[in-house]
Amino acid sequence: MSTATTNLPLPRPQVRRINADDVYAALRAGWEDFRAAPRFGLFFGGIYAAGGILIFLLLWLLEQPLWIVTFAFAFPLVGPFAAIGLYEVSRRRETGEPLGWSEVLGVVWNERNRQIPSMAFIVLALLMLWMWVASMLVILFLGRMSGAVYSNLDAIFSSGNGIMLLIVGGLVGGLIAFLLFALTAVSLPLLLDRDIDYVTAMSVSLQAVTDNLHAMLHWAWIVVALLFVGMLPMFLGIVVALPVLGHATWHIYRKVVAPAA
Repeated sequence: MSTATTNLPLPRPQVRRINADDVYAALRAGWEDFRAAPRFGLFFGGIYAAGGILIFLLLWLLEQPLWIVTFAFAFPLVGPFAAIGLYEVSRRRETGEPLGWSEVLGVVWNERNRQIPSMAFIVLALLMLWMWVASMLVILFLGRMSGAVYSNLDAIFSSGNGIMLLIVGGLVGGLIAFLLFALTAVSLPLLLDRDIDYVTAMSVSLQAVTDNLHAMLHWAWIVVALLFVGMLPMFLGIVVALPVLGHATWHIYRKVVAPAA
């Protein structure tokens, strides 16, 4: 085979149309994957939950409850990265490959030399943007308040400025969160499954969301609802919510991105 042929770029993955029924079918398939291999789901979900607990306790001990609210918006956005091992579990169940710890963790470890770390920097930059915007909104609406007031959420959100902070912060945070959702909806399982660059993967993910906006909005609300409910009992529900959503994300990807030719 000639060098010119071997250096040809891979064709761009094709996006297919899906509907809300496909989303709920993917969620059921994710639950089945979790039930079939719960040890992997509990492991990755446990690590994600432990990280959330540590950050929450740190903010609580520093008497920064206002930043707990900001953290609550940002925490679900890193879930797709915590679920990389779960995508591999679903892929192996689909292809009938062995499901052992060495195989699954080996794939996760090898991703450090591929495209996912580069994509993680993009997501981290957007998260830092959200934290900066949140800081500016706090200064804009609350000004130079005493530390005692900042540590009292009831005092903050019972004031007019506090309510406006909550509304505007929620809108801005929601826009950033939706952008991150669109960029990561199927890009991470795509990067795991195929040898393409992270820019193409994010572009395909963005197209998958815009071309299937109704169905993907269903998926977005399911993700947000399950993760936030999982966060309420001190993050313990995340141990189950993350693996189910992670496995389901793989099945969403398989439905919306056409197989390689």
